[in-house]
Order: sequence, then structure tokens, then C-alpha cells
Amino acid sequence: MNKQKIQETKQRFGVIGNSLELLRAIDVALQVAPTDLSVLITGESGVGKEHFPKIIHQNSARKHNKYIAVNCGAIPEGTIDSELFGHEKGAFTGAISERNGYFAEANGGTIFLDEIGELPMSTQARLLRVLESGEYIKVGSSTVEKTNVRIVAATNVDLSDAIANGRFRQDLYYRLNTIPIRVPALRERPEDIELLFRKFAFEFAEKYTSPGIHLTEEAKKKLLAYPWPGNVRQLKNITEQISLLSEQREITADILESYLPPVVKHLPVWYGVDENQKEGLFANERLLLYKLLAEVAQLREQINVMKDKAAEMPIPEFPSEPKATTIDISGPIVGDTPYRAPINGAGGLQHSSIGGEEAETVEETLSIQDGERELIRRALERHRGRRKDAAKDLGISERTLYRKIKALQISDF
Repeated sequence: MNKQKIQETKQRFGVIGNSLELLRAIDVALQVAPTDLSVLITGESGVGKEHFPKIIHQNSARKHNKYIAVNCGAIPEGTIDSELFGHEKGAFTGAISERNGYFAEANGGTIFLDEIGELPMSTQARLLRVLESGEYIKVGSSTVEKTNVRIVAATNVDLSDAIANGRFRQDLYYRLNTIPIRVPALRERPEDIELLFRKFAFEFAEKYTSPGIHLTEEAKKKLLAYPWPGNVRQLKNITEQISLLSEQREITADILESYLPPVVKHLPVWYGVDENQKEGLFANERLLLYKLLAEVAQLREQINVMKDKAAEMPIPEFPSEPKATTIDISGPIVGDTPYRAPINGAGGLQHSSIGGEEAETVEETLSIQDGERELIRRALERHRGRRKDAAKDLGISERTLYRKIKALQISDF
């Protein structure tokens, strides 16, 4: 391990930390850089994986050519093939001219494919061909194109599980994983946490032209005890919040704790915890969605009981059969359509058969879509329409958020 070279690399690319595992990851990146081998960078979200493809590119023979970073999770599934490989004029609606993709633009350079696990299976097959032969075909074309690109990929998901679930190609995984680099989580680098906090505090003091913040000894202990599920990105955001919002420049343990969100280790969380724990845990909007789904399941159980009771009730006899009219009331859900109960002219409730059973039921429908729409709107409002940040807050990919915004017709953002 060349310690001097690693130290120079840390200073050049803004990598902070002295943990052995972090230094080992940088050392592997420096060793593989002069080659053209594919590299797969793994690690949790927010650990700083984006530094390593830059280190590899700038220490390779390709450093004078293009470096292109692509967030695979942020590109809609219907257009990702066009973005990566280009398209011919008229290949699809809106393709008014020919366009080169990233693999053509980065010819001779490096492409960083972030969130590689989000690629559709059809795109994975195209990518495998590029890795094996350097060949690809534009969307809407039959002509084989050639490219000379070095691919560095990154993911925060377990690709082994994705392979087992049929969401990722095993042959592509082995092609990408020629040289693996694992970036450690922040909780695995306790010796770096306080160092990173001081560095971020200094930067934000300069940014906001305010006195710098510093921690008491008790606050330092709490800082180290917190598990930091969002890793370095979360630590940086918390430091910025405190630097900007706290009136005190000496940060005590109580002040620090007020900025640290509760950590949920297991879902669902409303089983086996006391009421005080629930109050804090349900403050998280994602947990509210899980709670909503559980309540819907409970409501459906109650509906089934009501249906059974209604089926046992005698059917009233009426002296005449006036013409039936229909009004909309909420009733048992059949498929996606609420049951429409006919009301007879005498003002009584007309019985109808559902699945062979007669029912006399009034139900308040609960829309899961409305709850999901509200959660997404809140996340977008909190992040001022920044979909990438909202997606991270909700725990979904940006492409999934894009699809949900379109499906739920959220048009204000």
C-alpha cells in the first residue's frame, strides 16, 4: 500500500478518513486504474461511492478523454436505451432527429453507471454485449456500432439477491465484478466520524459566514453512538442544519439529539413496541404508509364479517315492486369498482348477490392511492420539487418516483 500516493489522492478528490478499510478501497482503485478492467463499486447509499470512478479515470490512460456519469435509477425505463445507446430518427414518437448515446459520446473514455441494479433486463442484455465485444445497436437501427469505453458501475443493493429474484443477470454481474471495490459504511469507520463533522462544520461556517460550531464531550459520544443509516451524506446534512439553525455554537448532547432522526431497524414496527416508541417511530412518513396498509387489511376483515352477518339476515318482503333507482354509496369492493347498491322506491335497501351471497352493507372506502399520493407530495414539497432528494427520503429510486408521479397524476412538481 503506497501511503503517500493514497494521501495525495485523498487530498485531490476530497476524500476524508483514515480507516483501514477506506484506505484499502482507495489503494485498490489506484492499482486497477491503469488497466481496462471493469470495476464494480458496492456500498450503502451515501458512503461516497461517486469518488472512486473519478479516481480510476484520472489515474488511467483515458484521463484526457471524456468521463460521463449516468444515474441509471433517474432515467425512465422507456428512454434509458436511447440515453445509453442513442436512436435513429423516427425510432419512436418524439425522435425527430438522430441522436448519439453516452457510449458513443464517451468513446475512448470512461462511463460510470451508478445504481446499476435499477437497469431493466432488456438494457442489461445490451450492456452485456458492450462489455463482451464493444458493440451496440442504436434504438431503431440495424447497424452495429463500435465503442471503446471503460465501464465502472456502482450499486447500493445486494446484486446476489437481485439475481436470485430474477431482477439482474448473473452473466452481467460476473462481467462487471471483475474487480470489486467495497466502500465501508460510516458506522464501520467510527474513527472518521468526528473528523468528518469538524470538516463539514468548517465548510458551512465559511459558506454562511457564521461562527463555527463545536461539540461538547457528551455530544461527541452521542455522535459516535448514532448508527448513521444515511452515512456521510446524512452526517453532512445534519451538520449543515445545526450550523444554520442552532443559536448555540457549542453543541450539547441534547441539541445534537434534537437534530438526529429516530432509527428504525425493523419493519413493520408497530408490533412489540410500547406507545412512547410508536409516537416517535410513526413520525416517519414511510412508516405511516405501512400502518395504513395494515389498517386497510383490518378493515377488509371487518367487511367480510359484515358480509357474513348480512347473508344470514332474512330478506324483507314488499307488497309491490316499484321501479328501482340507483345511487352511489360505498359498499363492498368488487375488483377495483365499489358496489352500487340499488334503492327501491319504498325507501328500503334492495339486496343484491355478490359472489353468491346476498349482502346489505355500507362501507367507507379507503384509498391507498390517496395516501401514497399525499406522501409523495409531502416529500416533494419538503425538498422543493427535487425528485432525487424526495426519492431518497421515500426510500425508492428516482425512476420509481417518476413512474408513481405519472401514475398518480401529481402535476404540481
